Amino acid sequence: MAKVPVRERKGLGKGLNALLSDNHIENSDDSLTYEATEKPKSDDLEINKINTNPFQPRSYFNEKALQELSDSIRIQGIIQPITVRKKENGDYELISGERRLQASKLAGLKTIPAYIRDADDQQMLEMALIENIQRENLNAIEIALSYKKLMDLCKLNQDDLGERVGKERSTVTNYLRLLNLPVEIQEGIREKSISMGHARTILGLLHEKDQISLYRRTLSEGLSVRKLEELVKNFNQPQKSTSQKNSVTEFNRFTHLEKKLSGWFSAKVAIKTDSKNKGEIKIGFQNKEQFELIMNKLRKKQQ
Repeated sequence: MAKVPVRERKGLGKGLNALLSDNHIENSDDSLTYEATEKPKSDDLEINKINTNPFQPRSYFNEKALQELSDSIRIQGIIQPITVRKKENGDYELISGERRLQASKLAGLKTIPAYIRDADDQQMLEMALIENIQRENLNAIEIALSYKKLMDLCKLNQDDLGERVGKERSTVTNYLRLLNLPVEIQEGIREKSISMGHARTILGLLHEKDQISLYRRTLSEGLSVRKLEELVKNFNQPQKSTSQKNSVTEFNRFTHLEKKLSGWFSAKVAIKTDSKNKGEIKIGFQNKEQFELIMNKLRKKQQ
């Protein structure tokens, strides 16, 4: 009886399932996990003739982990072959297995076992993106850049992309929005100085200078996402006002009247009104003498 895939691959592009079906076994590296009935044939290729995948979304590899893999390869050899496509000039281009290739170079290997497959640029990008996302090795900015590259290359909208990578449209949108943040904040996401939750909250501010300011405060004070949400909400709350259509006129009129009355009473006067034109006039005084002066002026006004 034929063995079925260990992991179902949803949303893969046309022809990508066939490209992936080369009996990959998970090796804590760059491959998806599943089995097939027949073991495909691999070839030993010269390492110096294999170019890296130009669509590889992952830009950082842990040096210690890479060295450990290199030591293992030096002793045990390559357990799982890499996958490549052949170029017109006779060289090869990596489809998957970036860490194995780099570790093999580090171990001093001259050749490496590889599956040779036919793949176009779209399949190259999809495979590199999907297998890395499924292994959760990319940071949020790398995922966002990969999504954007896939959309641009394959002319996809966000709905199409969501289906292609097996994600909800809202998830795709949230990642892509991160690319609207200032570079400084994107670097913070890459370095995991802040979480994606922090970043999404900071996006609630419209101006770049405010975003950067709040980002730096988050780092210095160690703000939680909840606290950050409160700050953004308070920042975005509109100033107290009556009807927006008449607010400027009313404000100017009452400000002028407050100044006039303050001069007449020689005391601070404040006028407050609400949306129903109800309000109050407050006259401040500092001592008994000032209170008597105010009362005398009011008595004279009544006479």
